[in-house]
Amino acid sequence: MTDCVLVWTTLAADADAAAFAETLVTERLAACVVVQAPMDSFYRWNGKVERGRERQIVIKTTAGRLPALGARVRALHPYQVPEWIVTPVVEGSDGYLAWIRESTGA
Repeated sequence: MTDCVLVWTTLAADADAAAFAETLVTERLAACVVVQAPMDSFYRWNGKVERGRERQIVIKTTAGRLPALGARVRALHPYQVPEWIVTPVVEGSDGYLAWIRESTGA
């Protein structure tokens, strides 16, 4: 197990995902933010099934940055309940994991 994690969230396809990603990297909360192509999301909200166009966002950071990252994502995010799923990085190349740590100030 490493101290690096992937954080998953989504943004509406028409949201400014580039500004969201650049802010997180500039503030050293993330080493890298991947903004994926628009996709269709189907979900239950307020008792009914909804459909929306979204982008999956993958944030590469360290476990130590999660509290600050979580606060910033909530501040920037337009959704009432933003997706926030953290996946531990079990293993990775030493150089890449060191780059994540250095890029986030860890």
